[in-house]
Amino acid sequence: MGREDTGHVDLYWLPLGAGDGSGCVRGNGRIYELLAARHQRREARDLYHSALEVTLGTDRFVIEMTPAWGNKHEDRGVVRVGSVGLRRLGRSRFFRYEVRRWRNGNLPDVSEAVDSPQRQSSDAVRANRVLDLVPEFPTFTWGRDELSTGDMWNSNSLTAWLLASSGHETESIEPPLHGRAPGWAAGLVVAARRGTGGPTGRAVNQVASSLA
Repeated sequence: MGREDTGHVDLYWLPLGAGDGSGCVRGNGRIYELLAARHQRREARDLYHSALEVTLGTDRFVIEMTPAWGNKHEDRGVVRVGSVGLRRLGRSRFFRYEVRRWRNGNLPDVSEAVDSPQRQSSDAVRANRVLDLVPEFPTFTWGRDELSTGDMWNSNSLTAWLLASSGHETESIEPPLHGRAPGWAAGLVVAARRGTGGPTGRAVNQVASSLA
């Protein structure tokens, strides 16, 4: 993979279910959030999925965690796969997710992004570090909390883990107004536990309360 002297990392916030023509993901997300809000005795909020775009010189890389089904591009930069719901279900592609580092790829739902893109850094060192870390992402089960972080593992966990592990400032990152990003705190906690960066202790708790 070629390396250039200039680079930057951008964060995108995408409404959960954006680009889903059937409305299934968005509808299920709303039901989940209503139940979670009732259980936690708070108002329901909008749910967001995050993705990164890393630029190095003339190359652009889309980094995202998505279901394994639904994308027919053969060269979409898949570097990791994991299970959805239950680990044993991962034998079926309908219960697998992909972690993509897609060179010159696209975010199919980018037109629905809110308050995006948000520039996280403008130097090649951290941009390269993000790209190098993608194949090291721990593939825990999507939707579960297998490490007792207090948060589920999902696409937001990927984004948070990459930013924290590559030395980016994560404490001030927040989803759009009235939004929530389940999974974000889990990524920060795992990055901190593995010593790859990110906030620890009180800082993790503060970030978790604002995004979870």
